[in-house]
Order: sequence, then structure tokens, then C-alpha cells
Amino acid sequence: MTTANQPNQDWISRWQRVARRIRVPLGFAVAALYVFELWRQAPKPAAVAWSLALVIPGLWLRGYAAGYVKKNQELTRTGPYAHVRNPLYLGSILIAAGFAVALESWLVGVALAVMFVAIYVPVIASEERFLRATFPEFDDYCSRVPRLIPRLTAAKMPHGGEQGRFFLPLYLKHREYNALLGAALLYLALLFLRPALHILIHGRP
Repeated sequence: MTTANQPNQDWISRWQRVARRIRVPLGFAVAALYVFELWRQAPKPAAVAWSLALVIPGLWLRGYAAGYVKKNQELTRTGPYAHVRNPLYLGSILIAAGFAVALESWLVGVALAVMFVAIYVPVIASEERFLRATFPEFDDYCSRVPRLIPRLTAAKMPHGGEQGRFFLPLYLKHREYNALLGAALLYLALLFLRPALHILIHGRP
């Protein structure tokens, strides 16, 4: 039987299939562009410093959210999830924007934006479809908490006894420390990759 939601579901499924195929090559293309931009111009210390204003909050938000979420077990509505429905993705956006700022490259910024739209939009749509089908309270949660632009105050949920707290074992289970390690490697690349490439190509710094 055809339902009103079926066309939308088919659209999400098709986009997901395309996203899975292009995710890896698109990631390599963005990484290659990043290296090219780094080769083209040395990052300025002030820009790298300003990037921390985005990268550090992004890492914190991802780590904080990872300590709350119990994937596929419950609808997490506490902690950062009382302010924004997708704190992990919002954290990733902040981190990516920070590294674009570090290079002062609008090309990298546009490429990262395209990658986010191409990869994460269908993922978010699919996750919301799953949550809506699994948790009856999801629609009420959506009416109280925005998808990506956080509200300043925590949303008040029904069943007011629900508080929730950060659990370090959840943070470790989700391996969110990998985001911290990845950011550290990218900053090391900003500092040392360009001199290393010059030595490799020209035989001198």
C-alpha cells in the first residue's frame, strides 16, 4: 500500500545510497584540497589561534554529547540534547569550520559545506525517521528542541524527573576521543606539513 510518507522515505533511501558511494572519494577530495591550500599559502598564526575558538567548543560539544547518548536504547533529551537535537553533528560543523578558518580558505569552507550537505543531511533524515518510528515522544521532542541551531535554555520535557548526566564509560564506548586525536593531528599538519613538503620537493625548508 502506498502511504503519504513513502515518497519521502524513498527519497531519503536513494540519497543515502548515493551518500554511501561518494562518502570516501568526497572525503579524499576535500583532504586533497586542504593539502593543496596548505601548500599554496602558509597558515597565519593569528588565523590558527582564531580557529581554536571554533574547534575547542566543537570538540567539547561532541565529547559532552557522547557521554549522554545511548544509541538505539532511549531517546536522549538531557544534557546537550535539551538544547539541540544533533549536538554531535553540530560539533563536527564547528570543528570543520575552525580548520577552514585556520587556512583562511573559502574554498575549503565551501567544500566542507558541500560534504556536510551531501553526507550528513540524508544521515540526519534517516536517523529522525528511525527515532520517530521507535520513540512515540520524538515528535514532541522535535517541537521543543531545534535540529542544529541550539536554543539558549534547556527545553523542559514532560516527565520532569528526567535529568540525566554525563557518563565517562559512554564517552569511551563511542570512542569520541578519536575526534580529539584527529584535531591534534590536523593542527600538527598545519604546523609541520608545509615545511615537510618543501623539504621533500626542494630538498630544503
